[in-house]
Amino acid sequence: MSNTLASTNNSPTILLTTLNARFAHTAIGLRYLYANMQHLQGETEIMEFTINDALQDIAEKIVARNPKIIGIGVYIWNVRECAILTEIIKKVSPQTHLIIGGPEVSYNPLRIEFPHVDYIIQGEADLAFYQLAQTLLAGIVPTQTTIHAAPVDMATLALPYDFYSDADIAHRYIYIEASRGCPFRCEFCLSSIANQVRNVETEHLRIILEKLWQRGARNFKFIDRTFNLNIKIAGQLLDFFLSKSAPYFLHFEVIPDHFPEALKNRLAQFPAGALQLEIGIQTLNATVAERISRPLKRENIDRNITFLDTQTQAHMHLDLIVGLPGETIESFANGLNELYALSHSEIQIGILKKLSGTSLHRHDDQFGMVYSDQPPYDILQNHQIDFHTMQKIKRFARFWDLYYNRGNFKETLPLLWHDGDVFGHFYAFSQWLYAQTESTWKISLERLAEYLFQHLAEQHPTQINRIGATMIHDLMKHGDRKMPGFLKPYSDGRYKMGVINTALGTTPTQAKLTTGTHNKRQKRHQ
Repeated sequence: MSNTLASTNNSPTILLTTLNARFAHTAIGLRYLYANMQHLQGETEIMEFTINDALQDIAEKIVARNPKIIGIGVYIWNVRECAILTEIIKKVSPQTHLIIGGPEVSYNPLRIEFPHVDYIIQGEADLAFYQLAQTLLAGIVPTQTTIHAAPVDMATLALPYDFYSDADIAHRYIYIEASRGCPFRCEFCLSSIANQVRNVETEHLRIILEKLWQRGARNFKFIDRTFNLNIKIAGQLLDFFLSKSAPYFLHFEVIPDHFPEALKNRLAQFPAGALQLEIGIQTLNATVAERISRPLKRENIDRNITFLDTQTQAHMHLDLIVGLPGETIESFANGLNELYALSHSEIQIGILKKLSGTSLHRHDDQFGMVYSDQPPYDILQNHQIDFHTMQKIKRFARFWDLYYNRGNFKETLPLLWHDGDVFGHFYAFSQWLYAQTESTWKISLERLAEYLFQHLAEQHPTQINRIGATMIHDLMKHGDRKMPGFLKPYSDGRYKMGVINTALGTTPTQAKLTTGTHNKRQKRHQ
């Protein structure tokens, strides 16, 4: 499925494109390029696709526009597809100038080769792309095929927000950038390379947000690496949304140890369903955290996570990483158990990736770090976790997302870890589950439920009625599902037509979500 911002010409001179991970996403990078095309903007067009679209069909649609220059945004989720796409386009339209840019090609070594492109822009291409296009259209052949773009001055950069279409606003996320850069030096993260933070002028951004709001935008994802770094700016932006009436949805990435009272007071005012916080914990092992140059202020983290969990209605994603240099399975397990004890929010279990440009490689020899050379460049093994065990942990992470993070089994899952050993019991369950499925993909919700029921029944045969009743409670509490057949013997009349019968059973806590919010996953976690 494609999304197009057309040029004023029937056949654009310049076409900007990328493959988004899904249709609901929008490419803010392409819109930055378009906003800064100056006199060439009228000859420029944006066409967006997804990684699920057929590559030859994408190439056909692009080439049919007959552009002289094609710019492609390359990211870790689309790099393989982009390499194939450039090969197809160059073979059928060899005269077209192909230019690529984006995080995945901005740092050496390039893990996926692009032999069919003409130019690579490494770094911030917002202005460099226009300059290169202008040069090519003037008939000048640049002497360098790799252009190194310097960081831009955010004060003089044309911003991209007028170029979200009405369809984008109605159906897709609107990405907002209040700042670029990150002051921290976390060795696994590309943002640590350019540690100077540059802010967009806040009042100007508030005017932009108001314009988007008046156009109907309600789903905003801020892409700042550390939204709560500057509390004054964060407060002004939060005040903008607090002045608006729900429903709306905001997404921010924040650090866990910097929540002064002024920020806490604002966060506590947001209604349920309005606010999602991505909180990078990564590890709770102080030695490992220090090794990868990530500050770990444990007392602050514990206090702030507890506050967010108990005093706000924000939905949290707490991030942990498997495979960090020197971290054992036991250390990771302790971290997961401790984090679960702090909060019942989502815990995203990521697998360590070695990205070109980061300094993570300095640990390779000492800790035997071995990574895949294919995207997403995830770790295969190290001295602490062998390949066989790492595979088990990757399946653990996938099943954890299916069962815990998606919120369908909020009360049933704790029956697995009644003694508090969350990792140990779920790890055993994940191995048992994989033995049944031999897959971690395309498992329906009903099958997931039946597997969990079967496993719990085998572990606790005398509690089968409680297990069945609890699972019915989980699956049916929103009243929009058909009860699985295997659970009907345990319904005991508490549900009728998928709706809770409060006269016969206990009404579960209802999600306090604002009417109309889009985020069903959040509802399941309330």
